[in-house]
Amino acid sequence: MPKVFINYSHKDETWKQRLDTHLQVLEREGLLDSWNDRDIMPGAEWFPAIENAIEAAHVVVLLISANSLISDFILDEEVPRFLEKKEKGQLKIFPLIIKPCLWDEVKWLSKYQVRPTDGVPLSIMDDAQAELALVGFAREILKALRAVPDTKEEDALSYFPPEKLDLSRLPVTGNDLFGREKELQFLDDAWNNPRAKVISFIAWGGVGKSALVNAWLNRMDEQNFKGAERVYGWSFYSQGTREDTQASADGFMNDALKWFGHEGDVPKSQFEKGRLLASHIAGKRTLLVLDGLEPLQYPPGEMYGNLKDQAMVALLRQLARTMDGLCIVTSRAPVENLKNTEGRMSFTHELENLNDEAGKQVLKSYDLNGPDEEFEKTSQEFKGHALALNLVGSYLKTVHDGDIRKRDLIPKITEDEKHGGHARRVMESYEQWFLKDDKPELDILYLLGLFDRPASKEAIDVLKAEPAIPGLTDRLAGLSFAKWKISMQHLRDLSLIAKKENYGDGSLDCHPLIREHFGEKLQRENSGAWKKAHSRLYEYYKNLPEKELPDTLEEMEPLFVAIRHGCLAGESQAAYNNVFYKRIKRKNEYYILYKLGAYGSFLSSLSNFFKIPWQQISPEINEGSKAVILSQVGVALRAVGRLLEAVQPSETGLVRYIKIDQWEFSAIASNNLGRLLLRRGEVRAAQEYTRKSVDFADRSGVEFQIASKRAYLADVLFQEGRFKEAESFFVESEKKWKKSRPGYPCLNSLWGFFYHEMLIDLGRFDEVLERSQKILDWRLPTYIIATSLEDLSYGKVLMLLSVQNGSMDFSKAEDFLVQAVDGLRKAGEQDALPHGLLTRATLRRHQENFPAAWVDLDETLEIAEYGGMRLHLTDYYLEACRVIRDQVSGERSQVSGGRSQVSGVRGQGGERFEILEQGETFVLTKEEMQEKFNTFLAEAERLIKECGYHRRDGELAELKGMENAK
Repeated sequence: MPKVFINYSHKDETWKQRLDTHLQVLEREGLLDSWNDRDIMPGAEWFPAIENAIEAAHVVVLLISANSLISDFILDEEVPRFLEKKEKGQLKIFPLIIKPCLWDEVKWLSKYQVRPTDGVPLSIMDDAQAELALVGFAREILKALRAVPDTKEEDALSYFPPEKLDLSRLPVTGNDLFGREKELQFLDDAWNNPRAKVISFIAWGGVGKSALVNAWLNRMDEQNFKGAERVYGWSFYSQGTREDTQASADGFMNDALKWFGHEGDVPKSQFEKGRLLASHIAGKRTLLVLDGLEPLQYPPGEMYGNLKDQAMVALLRQLARTMDGLCIVTSRAPVENLKNTEGRMSFTHELENLNDEAGKQVLKSYDLNGPDEEFEKTSQEFKGHALALNLVGSYLKTVHDGDIRKRDLIPKITEDEKHGGHARRVMESYEQWFLKDDKPELDILYLLGLFDRPASKEAIDVLKAEPAIPGLTDRLAGLSFAKWKISMQHLRDLSLIAKKENYGDGSLDCHPLIREHFGEKLQRENSGAWKKAHSRLYEYYKNLPEKELPDTLEEMEPLFVAIRHGCLAGESQAAYNNVFYKRIKRKNEYYILYKLGAYGSFLSSLSNFFKIPWQQISPEINEGSKAVILSQVGVALRAVGRLLEAVQPSETGLVRYIKIDQWEFSAIASNNLGRLLLRRGEVRAAQEYTRKSVDFADRSGVEFQIASKRAYLADVLFQEGRFKEAESFFVESEKKWKKSRPGYPCLNSLWGFFYHEMLIDLGRFDEVLERSQKILDWRLPTYIIATSLEDLSYGKVLMLLSVQNGSMDFSKAEDFLVQAVDGLRKAGEQDALPHGLLTRATLRRHQENFPAAWVDLDETLEIAEYGGMRLHLTDYYLEACRVIRDQVSGERSQVSGGRSQVSGVRGQGGERFEILEQGETFVLTKEEMQEKFNTFLAEAERLIKECGYHRRDGELAELKGMENAK
């Protein structure tokens, strides 16, 4: 019978008795067995009795009060045993707050969902309310106990089934697995190891990554997933299998956030999406499977293996630090973003091809005949490639009566192993066999090659419809339903398409390598049929949404698919005009970015208009649209922190605007390129393009461009340390700004922020205070990034004035800075967020809240390193030096309104100091802190010289003086 252990302090005996009364009602009905220490028989040894009861329990009830939270026996003896059993999935913990106490400050307890709702103590309720709460609590316990599985063996462990489970999006693989015992054990060990947070299986396509993970999941399923509270899987393979694709994680992020319980708006920032999802996952013991990650990774080259999508970077890095459970990744390339945690919290396993014995077992599972040595030779010839061996087995069994010696009839091809060359050899053989017998199966495989995901029944019907597509559906258009079903079953028997039971909706799918092979073959040898088929699919998918203007990412999904098919059909311009521009972007509304924050989907859609992203744009696109697309790609890549990639499309877009004499857009494009280069730390080149933008703006005659581009140039000059020249351009910009916008008191928004930054560096705090107050009194609702930067300027100057006048009252400054950081997060533009984080880190330093300062600095470091933002990286090093200086000196006074933190702790080895770096907390001695200071200062000096970032020369000199003084 399921057992309940009641844990309590004897000072709370009354509440234990009240709960026990309700549990006894269920006990008399044979539904559970409750136990507390009053059940120990007289004369019995009490400690072993408690240990045995804990070992037998399925649920423990913690009656929480201040009494229980200071009980040495409860905290030192009982709670560790509860947590250990819970970690193994053998126990559910139900905390019940009976009296007011600081339970939410207790680390091990605060992560649990307490009862009653919102932690309202039973003792402050009236009797009727308390009894109702206890009844509801008893029902909740009973519900959990009913999920306890029956154990047929005395020594079998009983695990609760997961509260939530969804593996439906993972690719379905065969039931047989050979030669992977070591890897299965590796997975078991990882699940049982609390240090292992993320593991990655890396191998080329067709080696058997997904099959391995599926086999292990099936074993876990037999044991209720060994204590996992939530099990969730997602596959990215439908977005392509080669690394040079431009896939998006937006669909995964939105679906996973909803599945893991997020309510409310989804952040527009890619980085914030990943961090938010990680926080939801970290709450309970979770098994997360991310299959086929390679479409989100960079292809071979300088960035090989790094993730393109910053949401995924943030997610995996956070999971590697905070995961309770395990995240399993499969990919063709190692995930370089996890290198810093490799061997400690993340582990990579390179999956090798099958050995000779396992390869022989695969072949023998197809009932082939021949000498054993022939099986081994076949396995060696196909290098133990799992998919190839399965296809060889099915081919020889069907075509050559199972004779293993007939493998020499399978043609040799030059395709390398990395791209599935061994498997493609067998596909070529199947193709010749189908052609010889004029079988419709070949046409079905060609149809599947048109898709990058499972093909829906409706889409297949569109392709099969009359009139037939010459050379593609001739045999299928008139095929009877019965013969169609026979052909389907034949392909399933040959392991060329997924089994019937895999898709209840009639969808068809096959291994990505099979899909790629037949798709490439059709495109190469029958381009007319290829284009005609994609044209049909384009028309089908663009008409699929119920709304002309879909509101959500899910509703837009058919439009994303339509663009792909339209471009492959040679209708790129129509797909851009009628689908992307009108319905996804909603003309100049940029709905997908500003409303949905789906930068990944935005870039993925635009990639369809390129032959080689982001280098060679489709020749079918007209000159004007080419310039727009290239510029949009550059801006979007910059916004998500992919600065290196953003340069080429930005440069090419500018050249095309100049070519067609579009001076206003040339000014915008040239300035965007200048801003991009500035973020990358190429200050001189940034000045060159920003000066050009001023010239283009003057040629355009558009007053807004003339004013704004001078402010941008002023900012670049300011970063170079050319303060006088910068101020003259700011003043000129503001004059033109006021003239073109009557009623505006001064430069505001981004341009006002630039000006205020320079005035603050020059020590003109009162001037910035006056200007900021005018802007706040006057400003109208506008873009969130504009108001956030205005709040940032105001909060920063209030902070510095408080330091200057010695009041150290930061309450008002803190309100504005917190509001500014929150706004910059919501804006979703990653290159702007470090401005807010660095300023707030300075505030925390002045408040002596060093742990919070390190949190903001560490987030800045993560964003800056990912995006190659060398100016932000320089600012990180400089502010980190100041934090170390103040943290070690310990000379700063208590700050009014701030949360003062202990800067160090004294132990046997002297004073220790905590810092946060790349998500990990390090405890350093004073000498080690000095070494860290020197390292950071040297990095800052190097970057200032390399970038020409002479705005920071004075700060560097000040910190170097301190270094020399020490």
